[in-house]
Amino acid sequence: MGIEGRAGLSLPAQVANHVGLTRVLSGALSSVRSWREHDPGVVVRDLAVMLVDGGDCVSDLAPRAPELFGEHAGQTTASQPTAWRTIEAIAADELALTRVEDALARVREHVWGLPGGAPPVLDDGSAEPVCVDLDATLVTAHSEKDGAAGTYKGTFGYHPDLAFCDRGDGTGEALAGLLRPGNAGSNTAADHIELLDAALAGLPADCCDREIVVRGDIGYAVKAFLAHARKQGCSFSVSFEITEPIKDAIRGLDERAWQPAIRQDDTLRPGAAVAELTHEIALPEGWPAGSRLIIRREPLHPGAQQTIDDLDGCRFTAVLTDQTDGDIAVLEQRHRARARAEDRIRTLKDLGMGNLPCGEFSRNAVWLQLALLALNLQVWTQTLTLSGELARAEPKRLRYQLHHVAARVTRGARRVTVKLDADWAWTPDLLAAFQRLRALPPAPT
Repeated sequence: MGIEGRAGLSLPAQVANHVGLTRVLSGALSSVRSWREHDPGVVVRDLAVMLVDGGDCVSDLAPRAPELFGEHAGQTTASQPTAWRTIEAIAADELALTRVEDALARVREHVWGLPGGAPPVLDDGSAEPVCVDLDATLVTAHSEKDGAAGTYKGTFGYHPDLAFCDRGDGTGEALAGLLRPGNAGSNTAADHIELLDAALAGLPADCCDREIVVRGDIGYAVKAFLAHARKQGCSFSVSFEITEPIKDAIRGLDERAWQPAIRQDDTLRPGAAVAELTHEIALPEGWPAGSRLIIRREPLHPGAQQTIDDLDGCRFTAVLTDQTDGDIAVLEQRHRARARAEDRIRTLKDLGMGNLPCGEFSRNAVWLQLALLALNLQVWTQTLTLSGELARAEPKRLRYQLHHVAARVTRGARRVTVKLDADWAWTPDLLAAFQRLRALPPAPT
């Protein structure tokens, strides 16, 4: 049958089959117009695998040996026109994306029930809450597209709002995404509420027994949004603006009010300290009852210039939260961990979101969901089948070391044999990944 240059892509494809993702996508999209030889759910899976491989437009979808992709080996790769028609058909169905999100929630519940599949914070001995991180980003459009508009940074494109579940181990799963025009506001409560509701719907039922903390930057410090988060049973932790009254309160703090700040590895951060201003200043009316204001102080980094907002050679940041933990250093440390959402966004842009290739807004919304699907597929592949550095590797490294391994695919004696390049340094890692995958219980039908 010949040489396959990307034999390692069979790993994420077969992970999708093994955890039931391909099957539930087919069920969710059963009402979408299908073509005689192509199941829409399988086409969506193939598009997600293409994004994992670094593609950023439908024209990057290339033929591959169907035997490498497991249980759907009888279906050849969809042509580019068929892939476009599938995206168009999903965009034309108002409820298709909702059904896809529901399907992903069912798959996530199964994955989290597998050995090593759940976030470490869900271990029985862990007291850490489940953290849902919200963040928005800008995606540039290089041509006139439906919904693209000028952004607050002077660029032109889109301003999607995104939600992730922080696994606490350096990775995170995408829970929801809301595509918005480039001129959408950073503090629009209605958009944030819609996003949060979709994100919470994507969490397995087991999370209901744990505290859920919604984290965000200053754009999510909106009274209506925080009130809704409280109504949904979530705690919140958001960055807060340091106003003149807050600056005055900081200057009036006794030095004994400050306590050492800690890094993410629980070591002390030299020179940094935290203090609580909840009882030193009255928050404006309308913030949720029980809100606490925590301040962090740290010296300016080497080479940094002091700005008008910096006080006495130090940089200050503020956190508004309603968590009841008595250790404010832990609360501030937990809030700073939300920066991992920015890493997730960077990875997401490397998995297809960096280019929204369609002319219509509804089709680009489908493309955004494909990128979120690709991110989750990569996270599940790493969590369930890889170990060591590869379990935390960036997409570029995974492509080079695993996905692009060469193999010869042969057929004989009613069997298909995939002969991997024995001289490739990471072939043993790929073989071990397939062994771990086969050892996992399959998804229930």
